[in-house]
Amino acid sequence: MSNINKIILIAVIILASIFAIARLAQSPGGQLPVLGEAITGHCAVLDLSNQDLKALPASVLSKTNLTELDISHNQLTGALPSQIGQLKNLKKLDTSYNQLTGVPAEMGQLENLEYLDLSYNKLTGLPNELANLKNLKTLNLAGNNYSQQDLQIIQQKLTNTNFILK
Repeated sequence: MSNINKIILIAVIILASIFAIARLAQSPGGQLPVLGEAITGHCAVLDLSNQDLKALPASVLSKTNLTELDISHNQLTGALPSQIGQLKNLKKLDTSYNQLTGVPAEMGQLENLEYLDLSYNKLTGLPNELANLKNLKTLNLAGNNYSQQDLQIIQQKLTNTNFILK
């Protein structure tokens, strides 16, 4: 890449950052703009970590082109919405460090998912449908009090998955 191309690329990134910050200043109701949206009009990676969210914004569940979603380090409680199963293009989902108590069975519909971090929540059970995630390379369950029976059912079917349990 020539020096002029590098300068142009840096300028585009700076302008996109300024645009995203300006949108943040104008955003109503705590809707966070995303740099990817500012550049392309759509978003494949959405980072909502450390936003003190109490619930997952409904608008997130309509972003079916998402490949990565990070909602870690928030105040999310209860179960993830069943509509999470609509995010068919997700490859990476990080829900760690929340207070989630449940994972919907629809999570098993995320056939492209490769990385799932459910660590440090308040999960006591796991849906057997997680065993449908044939492309899953890593499943992080550390810091939860899930059923060993649920885990065994999932482990038997996901033999190529790395399970992080502690």
